[in-house]
Amino acid sequence: MKDIHEAAYAVIFTSQRREGGDGYAEAAARMVDLVQQQPGFVGVRSARGADGLGITVSYWDSLEAIAAWRAQVEHAATRERGRADWYAHYELQVVKLERAYRWTF
Repeated sequence: MKDIHEAAYAVIFTSQRREGGDGYAEAAARMVDLVQQQPGFVGVRSARGADGLGITVSYWDSLEAIAAWRAQVEHAATRERGRADWYAHYELQVVKLERAYRWTF
C-alpha cells in the first residue's frame, strides 16, 4: 500500500449508526479487505465514537479509481444495506488533496 501522503484525493464518509445493526461488523471488515484490492486505492483511516458517529477517510490516486470503487458490485450492495439497516444518516465528500503534512514524536 502506498503512503497516504502520495494520494491525490480523499473520500470523507461521515455516518451516524442506528441502534442494532446485525452484520455491520462483518460487512465493514469485508469492505476493508475488498477496497485494498482496488486499483488506485492508497489507504484508509477510520474512527467511531461511543455515540455511533463515525468518520472514515479513504485515499485514492484518481477520480476514476473512486468511481470504480463506487461501481464495484459488492460495495454497491453493502452501501444499499447501510442505507436500509445501519445508518441514520451519512454524508460523503470527495476532496482533492493539495498538500499533506506529518509530524512524528
